Amino acid sequence: MPPKKERDEARTWTQVCRSEKFQELKDKAHSLPLKPGVYIMQDEKNVVIYVGKAKALKNRVSQYFQDSAAHTEKTRAMVSSVDHFDVIIADSEFEALVLECALIKRHQPHYNILLKDDKGYPYIRLDVKEDYPRFSIATRPAEDGARYFGPYGSRGATQGIIDALCAALKLPTCGKKFPRDIGKERPCLNHHMGRCDGWCRRSKTQEEYREVIEQAVRLLEGKFKEVGEELTAEMERAAEELRFEKAAQLRDRYRAIELLGKRQKVVAGSLADTDVVGYHKGTAKSCFVVLHYADGELAAKDMELIETPMEGEEAQVVSALLGQYYGQKSTMPAQILLPCEIEDEASLARMLSEQAGKRVNLVTPQRGAKADLIRLANTNAVEEVERATDRAERQSKLMEAVGKLLGLSETPHRMEAYDISNTGSDDIVASMTVFVDGRPLKRDYRHFKLKDMEAPDDYASMHQVLTRRFRRYLDGDEKFGTLPDVLLIDGGTTHAAVARAVLEKLNLSLPIFGMVKDDRHRTRALVTPMGEEIGIQQNQAIFSLIGQIQEETHRFAIEFNRLQRKGRVQNSVLDEISGVGPKRRADLLKHFKSVKAIKTASQGQLAEVVDQRTAQAVYDFFHGGKP
Repeated sequence: MPPKKERDEARTWTQVCRSEKFQELKDKAHSLPLKPGVYIMQDEKNVVIYVGKAKALKNRVSQYFQDSAAHTEKTRAMVSSVDHFDVIIADSEFEALVLECALIKRHQPHYNILLKDDKGYPYIRLDVKEDYPRFSIATRPAEDGARYFGPYGSRGATQGIIDALCAALKLPTCGKKFPRDIGKERPCLNHHMGRCDGWCRRSKTQEEYREVIEQAVRLLEGKFKEVGEELTAEMERAAEELRFEKAAQLRDRYRAIELLGKRQKVVAGSLADTDVVGYHKGTAKSCFVVLHYADGELAAKDMELIETPMEGEEAQVVSALLGQYYGQKSTMPAQILLPCEIEDEASLARMLSEQAGKRVNLVTPQRGAKADLIRLANTNAVEEVERATDRAERQSKLMEAVGKLLGLSETPHRMEAYDISNTGSDDIVASMTVFVDGRPLKRDYRHFKLKDMEAPDDYASMHQVLTRRFRRYLDGDEKFGTLPDVLLIDGGTTHAAVARAVLEKLNLSLPIFGMVKDDRHRTRALVTPMGEEIGIQQNQAIFSLIGQIQEETHRFAIEFNRLQRKGRVQNSVLDEISGVGPKRRADLLKHFKSVKAIKTASQGQLAEVVDQRTAQAVYDFFHGGKP
């Protein structure tokens, strides 16, 4: 039996996992996006207790809120203290890494600090006095002539930054000493794998090495754009001089740096004391986001979720929210980046400047790094709305949008769709699918086997199916007892007109629309019985819904058609003939294609497929009685 302490801890963790708060946090974690970013755990007093980074926020954060024995004691203690958490979405893993360092440095969370030694936050050190300097980790800066960058949040994060730089610039990470080991041995495996430029080769010079190190230094200083421009110019010169191998190397280095920094939106000296505003209007909720940059680092995120979507143009809404958000604040940033131009920008800037006692600039960037920051803030706003809006709300708003697009007086709830499938006159079938509030209601799906059809005719088939369906409604059949709010027909204007004719004959009135496909058999638009086409591609949610309905209805029809053919083959009249088993039946059907062709075949033709005795039995069955 486990010791009493372990039993008590296990019991406490079980209680935590069963609590409403744990379930609430678990649900929120599962709603996070599969995007890179950082997560910030806070206790009930709003104190930051842990900061972490993730390649995919949903996957990483969800791991904490599992009743798992794999959690360490420290992790369980941290999770037990979490009252709520926030996330900030980043554009890349590197961006998330640097942001994690900045937030840990700022908040010094309790559970992050416990993972480090007691000598403080680490720095990146570069001894520029060496002939071939390399990056290393230092506990604190020293007056030794070396350059120091940081501090960063943890030794692991600091090493991650060094590794990212070395990978992007193909700097050495092996144990060789330069210039001592240059030319003594073959380049190691890192060079052959493309991870290092092979600085141990005699063909590489010290000047080239120092040039790459200087580029790394400027990347640590945030000068991504400047380095990229220099590499581009050098690459073009190499190409003009026909040094194509060198140009290709510079191209690869430029691409690596571009992926590494993405213009370094997290650490940017020009963004000291800056707020970046984002806004998103969802179908059920809206969100106002402010990203706070201090000392060139993204320090925090504020978010205001509006339960009811804000009416009016984006500029009007953002202007109103800016006044409310900053109106009660005593401190102001030096500049506020806005997602759109607002009419009262000058007046608002003056009001905020007077309130802060300093100049506050309102800027609406159109391009460049600052515009990218606006996009990042807007992305955070979108994700907050998506997580806060439950499925029922989204579906409700979606159906409202469908009703408006189709010009209906009321929001539709039940939508029925029909499709015809045939493989000749023997297997003509139809499908009826039902969607309620945008979701399939499979218990109300229905199949139809068409009757008295001598040849395939989609229009006649649709006329028969709809007549049978709505007559059964009028006759009180419980299986067809609910009328749809919208009738969707797979096909164009003529198909929709057939449906209207059926309903008029039965004295019923329902909105009818044909689902029109493009040349690639994908849903393109809806069409009325009068030929009026309604575009749906401008609304992605409606476009996806109609496409889903059309595909599901087609799938259901094809599935039934296959079942009918399989049943017809398995239960063939040929089974009644003595001497005809599954193999001979299959051979006959494969050769003659249908029972009708077998029936009209001569004995000689039958003997070409099966033996003489069986051929005689088949022929006699259809022409001279049943042996």
